[in-house]
Amino acid sequence: MRRPGVRNAALIAAGVVLYACTDGDEGGGITTPVRCDLPVIGSRTLEANPRNVLAAAFRAHVQGADSGRVRHRPTASAGDSLTPAVAVAGDSVEVPVLGLLPGTDYTMSLTVYGRCGVITAPPITLTTGALPADLPAYSAEGSDPSPGYVSFAAGSYGLVIDNTGRVVWYHRFDNGAGLNFQPQPNGRYVARPPSPDPNAPWVELDVLGRVTRTLSCARGFAPRFHDLIIDPDGSYWVMCDEIREMDLSAAGGPALARVSGTGVQHLGPAGEVLFAWSPFDHFEVSGWDPPMPGQANVNWTHGNAIALDADGNLLISFRNLSEIAKIDARTGDVLWRLGGVHNEFTFVEQTSPLFARQHGVRLDARGELVFLDNLGDATGSRTLRYALDEGARTARLLAVYRPDQSVVAQVGGTTQPLPPDRTLVSYGSGGRVEEYDGAGRVVWRIAGNPGYIFRAQRVRSLYAPGAAAAR
Repeated sequence: MRRPGVRNAALIAAGVVLYACTDGDEGGGITTPVRCDLPVIGSRTLEANPRNVLAAAFRAHVQGADSGRVRHRPTASAGDSLTPAVAVAGDSVEVPVLGLLPGTDYTMSLTVYGRCGVITAPPITLTTGALPADLPAYSAEGSDPSPGYVSFAAGSYGLVIDNTGRVVWYHRFDNGAGLNFQPQPNGRYVARPPSPDPNAPWVELDVLGRVTRTLSCARGFAPRFHDLIIDPDGSYWVMCDEIREMDLSAAGGPALARVSGTGVQHLGPAGEVLFAWSPFDHFEVSGWDPPMPGQANVNWTHGNAIALDADGNLLISFRNLSEIAKIDARTGDVLWRLGGVHNEFTFVEQTSPLFARQHGVRLDARGELVFLDNLGDATGSRTLRYALDEGARTARLLAVYRPDQSVVAQVGGTTQPLPPDRTLVSYGSGGRVEEYDGAGRVVWRIAGNPGYIFRAQRVRSLYAPGAAAAR
């Protein structure tokens, strides 16, 4: 396969491409040869990344080029790697180089592609720095992991590790990463670092760790850290907490309560409200788990996951209701409620307990519902996979995945369906991250207890994290 911009390898090798153009009436003009020059690479720099010693940026001024990429290798090694191609912007190109080794001498060369050919500049050398002293270290094991890497938050860092557990990308947040470091379908990362301000926004980072924008809720609501989805057009779905003062004495609560309910907003790239949904407008304030009579601040729904169905409608997981609800993303109507005291489904060939305080609700490519049952059963927390018949209101349990060593995820945790029939699960505070095949066998795990990992998510490429992630 020819590389982008290459029209004729033989002529490019000669340095010039000649082509014919017509001068005259269509089909009968005189053809004259026109000179077509190779691209030109002007000034260029190779810079270490001050935020991540495992990354660098190759920048150059170019003419007559439409894209560029970098070939790189440890200077002492014979093997090399090639970055993906990056589009030229105006007269310059910036190519990230990721997944480097610490404390290593590298040789890197830039190649640019244009309509008339390809050219490579002489190499430049770079020495990477040492890893931060407080960067967590991991090891991983497994005979058949899915390809790619696994991302998560740990302490001050958003991290990406390879299938051996080696950290291959990181970003340090001044106030800590928070619990949720999340790759997005637009090829960037998001996090909501902890802050004393309840309305503190999410931040979006590019692969070089630069903040590209902040993401928040409209109407003065506080954004939750639990989940966020960025659409290809730059709009995003975000969970938002709304607080209302209510009399809950009829439900066994206080006469004057500050009730927190989780809604969802769909906001445009500039923050304009495209859709907004509030549980206060559609649910009766009841059924929370556990009951909190007499408590002035009531965490009623505790939303912790959102997902978009193939029909464009919205799924929301409410942890404190032990319920998953489907919402019409145009009208806001509640289409159905699964689990909890407001359950509308018949669970086929399944006896209680069904599930409780679930996390990480996702849909796989077949439309099957996958989530972590935090409290689980007598054997501990487990991951459940259901097929739903929405018309008949039936739920059929298809699979149960359990860790080799029983754990109870009291809080947190996520699931990620993976092709062709796999599931990556983080057990939150249970301190386990495992990948299962379709038969429920563990094919990969982070060794030992990695600590509280709220979300673990596989990415295929460091250069486009989350780009192939299921929604």
